[in-house]
Order: sequence, then structure tokens, then C-alpha cells
Amino acid sequence: MTLFDQLLENNRRYAESFRLGELPIPPAKKLAVVTCIDARLTVEKLLGIETGDAHIIRNAGGLATDDALRSLILSTQVLGTRTVAVIQHTDCGMLKFSEAELQQRIQQATGQDTSGLRFLVFSDLEQSLAEQVRRIRSNPFLPRDLQVRGYIYDVRSGRLRELVA
Repeated sequence: MTLFDQLLENNRRYAESFRLGELPIPPAKKLAVVTCIDARLTVEKLLGIETGDAHIIRNAGGLATDDALRSLILSTQVLGTRTVAVIQHTDCGMLKFSEAELQQRIQQATGQDTSGLRFLVFSDLEQSLAEQVRRIRSNPFLPRDLQVRGYIYDVRSGRLRELVA
């Protein structure tokens, strides 16, 4: 059985007892979370929220990229979100490489020119988190009264530490 077969079987079992089909589109807690793709972050569990409570926007590093901002604009202006939590984490892969190292690695793997690729690595976790919060707060398409806070998740202890209020 392939991984895809296992996933479909898991979904079949999930669908047998599925009871969330009537959830509304807007998040119940009017919350959006911008966070990393790291598989060690189970966002709903670490925040104590359920399916339907929040929009979860994930990318490598938990960055307020143009695409993350696009999603936040829709989440706030169309679907009523009023609170944004930005969560970055310790031991992040984006802290471990330089742009040049990643470009070289991808070029070697693909044989393609990677000079135009930007992976948005960072070397200071706290500085990066502050920058993401600033990018969200300063976006002219997001509500002025939007509540935005930044947190660092410790992958060893499971604890959140507020960094930017």
C-alpha cells in the first residue's frame, strides 16, 4: 500500500464519522494564525482551538509574505477576522541556511538556474518575528484596529512566549 493509498483509507475512516459539514466559512474566534510549515507545530493543539475556529496560514518560516498578506486581507475584510497571531519557532530550518546555500542546493537537485529564487531566510528569530508583525500592522489593506501579536513557540517544551504585543 502506498502512502497515497494510506491517506485515502484514513480519509475514508474520517468521513464515516464526519460532523463538521455545517461549519460557517468565517472563523468562529475571528482569529487568523500565520505560522511555519514545520510539522512539529500542531497549531490547533498548541493553541487549544478546534476546526472552524481560525484561519491557519502556513509557509516556510511563518512569514508575512505577499501571499500571506493576501490571505489576511481576505480573512479580515471579507470574513471578519479581528485578531492575528504570528507564530515562529525555535530550531526553524529558515535559521539554518543562507540564501546562497539554498539556491545552490536547489540548483544541484534540479539543474535549473535559481538566481531568481528567494527563500527569505533569517538569522535572528526575534528580529524576524518583529518584522512580520510590523508588516502586518503597516499593511494599508488591513483594518487599523486589527489586533496583532507575535509569539515564539519552543519546539522542545511546547510553550509559547509572547514577543511582540
